[in-house]
Amino acid sequence: MCGRFTLVSDPISLQYRFTLSSIPFDLQPRYNIAPSQNIYAIISLDDGNRRIGELRWGLIPSWAKDERIGHKMINARAETLTEKPAFRNLINRKRCIIPADGFFEWKQTPRGKQPMRILLKSGELFAFAALYDTWINRAGQKVHTCTIITTQPNELVRDIHDRMPVILQNQAAESIWLDRKVQDTEILQSLLTPYPADQMTAYPVSPVVGNPKIDEPVCIEPF
Repeated sequence: MCGRFTLVSDPISLQYRFTLSSIPFDLQPRYNIAPSQNIYAIISLDDGNRRIGELRWGLIPSWAKDERIGHKMINARAETLTEKPAFRNLINRKRCIIPADGFFEWKQTPRGKQPMRILLKSGELFAFAALYDTWINRAGQKVHTCTIITTQPNELVRDIHDRMPVILQNQAAESIWLDRKVQDTEILQSLLTPYPADQMTAYPVSPVVGNPKIDEPVCIEPF
């Protein structure tokens, strides 16, 4: 699964990396992003330009009767996207990417669970493949939410956890995923593969990362 991640890169780097014309809000470093929080997401508009905005992490399908379902839908399994009612209609029309520069998983050790931060060896930004939807609450307000897609772990992550988030493997893959004209599910699902292990690294971090209220540099310092 993917239940925590980071985005501490500066706004200029993010804007350049994801070809954004602007970032219409004050983007602050996030050291411990957790479910139910608002996270940054990027979509492609009909004219091909990209827009960044905020979505709540935890998908609430448009047909849901209770928003609490979102707590159970922070992730979507790549292998069953076309089978699950909450996701099968979204893969063709509501795809987005989530910018990040690391994510956390907990490794079982003889002394208990040790949180690990996993990132690219280069330290560069990357993009999670994600889906989004809009739900209308009883007050008539629109609630925009998302889920991060997961897949089988690569050799590095397998030693830590049995799932990993889908990191799109290059900018061409990101463009295909964002292009709403692409409707072929075989092409789309071919993008949802484990990121190469030899391009990633991991290191232990402080147990404080388990507290979603702590969003400080200590969360990413080697422990």
